[in-house]
Amino acid sequence: MKASRSSTRAMLVALAAMAPRHLWLGGMALASLTVLMGMALLGLSGWFIAATALAGLVPATALVFDVFMPSAGIRLLALGRTGARYGERLVTHDATLAVLAALRERLFRSWAPAGAAWQLCLRPARWLQRLTSDVDALDSLYLRLAVPLVSACAAALLAAVVLGTMHAGLGLLLGLWLLLTGMAIAAVLALRARRPALRRAAALERLRTQAVDLVAGQTELLMAGRLPAQCARLAATERSVAQADRQLNRLEARASMAFGMASTLTLVGVLLAVGWLVEQGVVGAPGAALALLVALAAMEPFAALRRGAVEAGRTWLSIKRLAPQVVQAPVAIEIKVTEPPPGCAVRLQQAAAQHRGSPHRALAAMDLQIPVGTQVALIGASGAGKSTLLSLIAGELPAVHGQVLAQPCTWLTQRTELFQDSLRDNLRLAQPDASDAQLWQALEDAGLAADVRALPQGLDTRLGEGGLGLSGGQARRLALARLLLHPAACWLLDEPTEGLDAATARDVLQRLRQQMHGHTVIVATHWRREAETADRLLWVEGGRLLAEARRGTTDFDKLLGRLREDAAVVAAPATAKGF
Repeated sequence: MKASRSSTRAMLVALAAMAPRHLWLGGMALASLTVLMGMALLGLSGWFIAATALAGLVPATALVFDVFMPSAGIRLLALGRTGARYGERLVTHDATLAVLAALRERLFRSWAPAGAAWQLCLRPARWLQRLTSDVDALDSLYLRLAVPLVSACAAALLAAVVLGTMHAGLGLLLGLWLLLTGMAIAAVLALRARRPALRRAAALERLRTQAVDLVAGQTELLMAGRLPAQCARLAATERSVAQADRQLNRLEARASMAFGMASTLTLVGVLLAVGWLVEQGVVGAPGAALALLVALAAMEPFAALRRGAVEAGRTWLSIKRLAPQVVQAPVAIEIKVTEPPPGCAVRLQQAAAQHRGSPHRALAAMDLQIPVGTQVALIGASGAGKSTLLSLIAGELPAVHGQVLAQPCTWLTQRTELFQDSLRDNLRLAQPDASDAQLWQALEDAGLAADVRALPQGLDTRLGEGGLGLSGGQARRLALARLLLHPAACWLLDEPTEGLDAATARDVLQRLRQQMHGHTVIVATHWRREAETADRLLWVEGGRLLAEARRGTTDFDKLLGRLREDAAVVAAPATAKGF
């Protein structure tokens, strides 16, 4: 509990530091000024109307009554209130948006280091909820709680001062009444709304997860006969969200009624008080009108707390959810891969690896040395540990034991990662300062240049999400172009032609062979076509290195015979160097 509170406090401090202090304070000051000017405008207008009416009853008084100063004050307050409102909206929203932008950047950075992306892969809908709904919920903390609270206190102070100039005791009583009543209604609303707000937040997260599962897996659900059940689950979750919304709306309506009753009681009490003061001759009718209208407007800023109080439960839940990533950042794992000695590309010394949350090691203690310029094929059944070994070499997975020495690597993973951006910017992920000539050369080497030139916008062609707009073969060639563009001398290839037709696979392999001269290449594969021209074969099973064979030996041919054969792919001559 103490750790949670400490984390929450640290989160609040971090949020306050994400925007300049002058924006926070300036927004609150402008909001308070807007409220005070509105109350003063209403009160001065009432005083002016009453005073003018009374002055008109007596001709001598009417002749000497100054109508210019009060009317000028009314105009000043009206214009000032409009300007203050405009400035308050600009400053408060600027502060809020600056915080939300900085918060998203910090979240992205906490997930960017090696070893952190596994959470995104395991629960993408959950972390999408953190980036969207949870971050957006934090705008209530400033816009709907902090700013209205300061404005309400300023309104109570002004009302107390106005009535206090007429009678000190009544002014103090009015100020205390406004503060206690307004805060009590908001606090009770926040407490009663907390549980349905939390239920709504949890249901919304389930709804998003179930909707993603339904859309992404509708084919599998249909084949398994589970599509109606998934739709029913989605509908049930949607009903839960609607039920929570109804509860929150009812609570908000009751709070509105409570604030209305408190405002009415305030007005009645001030009316009785100023009536007594008029009867005692302490104050005149214009002053009584001023006090009444100021009291009438004094409760309105407290009513503005209503929406923030309803969302307070969701806001605090978001703070608790985001605090570990923002304050502690437990997933930001620092993995340092040391450079190997000269002439060596990769060296593992009793290196072992273990995935997060798993009680078993994915890789047992392993010794391995790969000289510079060597082509190595990792072979074995699915789940044997080949991709895990590549992760260890790339620095994406920390070694729980032993030492990993490796040159800087570029990794062509099984999945082609493309983004909703231009072709040019997707390529420049590998080399941000690459010129257009370098980009075209990489596309030429990957066999994609002709396809890109045929596009109306060429390199400026925008891709959809996940590379939408390209075929599977084109997407793989674009990933290959990105690999060729990267300056790293060590290539890690994870099933480079998996999922491609025979002709495309043949062409991709041929282009890789043409460009890999001078590079160290480590490929994880099930296919004979990808392994038959390697210098060394490493058989991995159960996270252990069980066998190793070099080209030209009987063991090499035996290991190669275990792999899947693709008759449609013309294998390179046995004497060829490289894949």
